[in-house]
Amino acid sequence: MRCLVWLALLPVLMTAVVLLAVCESSPLVRRGEAILPDSVAEARRLLTSNDPRRLRRGEERTASIPATLVDTLIDHLASRRWRGRGEFQLGENAAEVRVTVPIESVPLPCYVNLTVVVQAMAGEPRVLRASIGRLRIPPALAELLIASTIRSSGYAPQWQAARQAIRRLVFAPELASVELTYVWEPGLLDNARAVAFTSEDIHRMQRAQTELAVLLDHYTPRVAVPLGRILAPLLANSGNPTPAEGRAALFVLATYLAEASLANLLPEANSWPRPRRVKLTLRGRYDSAQHFGISAALAAWVGEPAADAIGLYKEIEDSRGGSGFSFADLAADRAGTRFGELVIGASPRLYTALAEPLSDGDLVGSFDGLPESLSESEFARRFGGMDSRAYRELTDEVERRLAALPLYR
Repeated sequence: MRCLVWLALLPVLMTAVVLLAVCESSPLVRRGEAILPDSVAEARRLLTSNDPRRLRRGEERTASIPATLVDTLIDHLASRRWRGRGEFQLGENAAEVRVTVPIESVPLPCYVNLTVVVQAMAGEPRVLRASIGRLRIPPALAELLIASTIRSSGYAPQWQAARQAIRRLVFAPELASVELTYVWEPGLLDNARAVAFTSEDIHRMQRAQTELAVLLDHYTPRVAVPLGRILAPLLANSGNPTPAEGRAALFVLATYLAEASLANLLPEANSWPRPRRVKLTLRGRYDSAQHFGISAALAAWVGEPAADAIGLYKEIEDSRGGSGFSFADLAADRAGTRFGELVIGASPRLYTALAEPLSDGDLVGSFDGLPESLSESEFARRFGGMDSRAYRELTDEVERRLAALPLYR
């Protein structure tokens, strides 16, 4: 009986020992959640210089990835996956990744702090040192755990294809970048799609695009149609929309608003119904519907910080030669982001709202008094910068107007 009792208690004792070894009272990584527009600009430059549509099979390219972009990506992934924080630092031909994950199921403050030091060897990353809290992990065991995690996540084929494509990896602190030389194969794009979208995601998008085509088939081409008139039935078509269905519907709607084709991303979409072209509007403005719909999809797929950063980056670019910086566009972006968060959060308020037709006033606050068409010099003259009091007062006013709406209250 004594042996049976000890055997029964053994898993509990082992769990307690592991928690004591890995649980720490303070986080290793402390940082805010925001993503800077500069990171969006860096990502865009990287994607433009490595556009797969311009690459030939077997072509060797070197991508210079800014360390700040890798740092932002790791932090964003830690936040989305584990509600934690992460960071990336370059050393001499090595890099250190730190991740902090809060454990909320224990009564005392508990943080799991993971540190991995990676060195570039024979063209690929190899673990040099690793630890979880105070527990040291042998490099061979750390690599085994990483490989096991990749396999259990279902990404082993994609990871293997990426490793075969990489020819050279260099951590270059003097350039503040990670230099990656790879050989392009069209199959890499298929692998990236498989990571981004599951087969269930694609089936949901097909249903959403079919529903969108049915909804728009009643309108004359190019006629103006309020966004809420389409958005509510598109999301409520199943009677009780799940976050996954809502996310797929927002992706389809954002692609339509961007005047792009899903077939550019998903070849199977070539055989799907093509929605009739109309001008979806928000408060009578086509561009506001675009800002709202695209931000909602971004929030649903990559999270609120990324959606906000992309929206702000767009306005900064507009101030440098486009239509100008617009606080009305920012208001539409923020409303779309809040709406996307409601969709993936399965908000009861959203389900209640979808039971009735959605008006413009349900979706976004008033644009009255919000400055628009500001050039870069005019923005600097009136606001100085984005850390100024005048700028914060206007963005706070945008948030106040949103918070006054029942849907976002």
